[in-house]
Amino acid sequence: MELNTKVNIAGVELKNPITVASGTFGSGAEYGEFVDLNCLGAVTTKGVANVPWEGNCTPRVAETYGGMLNAVGLQNPGYDVFAKRDIPFLKQYDTKIIVNVCGRTTEDYIDVVEKLGNEDVDLLEINISCPNVKEGGIAFGQDPKAVEAITREVKKVAKQPVIMKLSPNVTDITVMAKAAEAGGADALSLINTITGMKIDVERQRFVLANKTGGMSGPAIHPVAVRMVYQVANAVDLPLIGMGGVVTAEDAIEMILAGATAVAVGTANFNDPAATVKVIKGIEDYMIRHGVKDINDLIGIVK
Repeated sequence: MELNTKVNIAGVELKNPITVASGTFGSGAEYGEFVDLNCLGAVTTKGVANVPWEGNCTPRVAETYGGMLNAVGLQNPGYDVFAKRDIPFLKQYDTKIIVNVCGRTTEDYIDVVEKLGNEDVDLLEINISCPNVKEGGIAFGQDPKAVEAITREVKKVAKQPVIMKLSPNVTDITVMAKAAEAGGADALSLINTITGMKIDVERQRFVLANKTGGMSGPAIHPVAVRMVYQVANAVDLPLIGMGGVVTAEDAIEMILAGATAVAVGTANFNDPAATVKVIKGIEDYMIRHGVKDINDLIGIVK
């Protein structure tokens, strides 16, 4: 049976619905020797700011039951290094490029988005939801008026389709989704990490220097599926679902809930080939269930 695994995100066709979650895959080079990047529908880069960010103090990563906490704080070398080093590397491969953009102010975001307008990349993912950055991200992502405003400002200057990445650390995720849609977003990605904390009971102190961090991994998957379902039924935009995706079954859950594409995140740390296994598993599922077109599965569970 001939399978169609191609999906469309805001006019950009991906050969299959699998990408990686920003911050879990570097910008591709770290994983290039372990996995064939040509197999992926897209590579989503680590967050890119207009200037280098040092990130938070260490320790900033901790294991938890069913996942991990991170308070890396979007450490990155800045736009200039990214454009000179990472984009040319990714252009060697037959995969779409999604650039994750971070900033502390509206002007920061606009600066990076304007510069990326001159680069050969396919989609922009605007990170308004990272819970580790004390200024900027968390304020944008938790206020619907701010979500709508930053989306509108970014859209004014963006030459590529804009994906707004939503924070789960809100009362009602659909309110944020509708705000991004009102601001002109072309697509949405969700969920980012859930704010958590870990305490070392023997030393009686916080494990992370930042005290709190973003929780990711299998433990948050049911929350992510619920939020993807809610947003898929609240807005008319393509979604990239993420949050605790480890297996093909996890990815298919996201698709059935309404996601057009799916990002694999924390699983990459444990198994660099996780994405390829998920892609193969989706194909096996389609054959087993007699599904010729992956698009026939999107959002069919109501």
